[in-house]
Amino acid sequence: MTDIISVPARRLRAPAQERGEAGAGVGGAPAEAELITCVELLFFAYRDFTGEADAVLAEFGLGRAHHRVLHFVNRNPGLKVQDLLAILKITKQSLARVLKLLLDQGWIQQVAGDADRRQRLLHTTDKGARLADRLDALQAKRIGKALAASGPGSDAAMMRFLFAMIVPEERAFVEALLPRTIEAAPPPAG
Repeated sequence: MTDIISVPARRLRAPAQERGEAGAGVGGAPAEAELITCVELLFFAYRDFTGEADAVLAEFGLGRAHHRVLHFVNRNPGLKVQDLLAILKITKQSLARVLKLLLDQGWIQQVAGDADRRQRLLHTTDKGARLADRLDALQAKRIGKALAASGPGSDAAMMRFLFAMIVPEERAFVEALLPRTIEAAPPPAG
């Protein structure tokens, strides 16, 4: 049987230098070809970053949306549903479907708030915490190996890069959720 997808024998587009493009863009910024390479690397890295976790989730009939909810609820016990919506940037309707399954299957529990009984506070159950920790460990191991292969200082550079990818108006909100602060980028040289 022939593979449906095969690696082409040659690139569909010639490298930047063959098309007459310079290696760097304006003001030392990466040229378009380098930026497109980064885009493609992000696609492939995300595919592999999520792949192992997806396989574990599939064992339980869960998907990436369930993983995200489990992750943030496990990291933030007592998280309000409203805050989870703000973190995930999804609709109430989308969250309701995902949350219902996680509640029904005993991965997450919902309790009323002490001050406001209408408030719904989310906690992982022991079962949910074990799964969230297992998924975190898989993904942390992959990141750890990649950082080790990338050399000294790559962890700080990667965190600055990922943080810079977040829209500026969301950075303070995101940083408040992180277990450690992001080091400021060093000032530009010269």
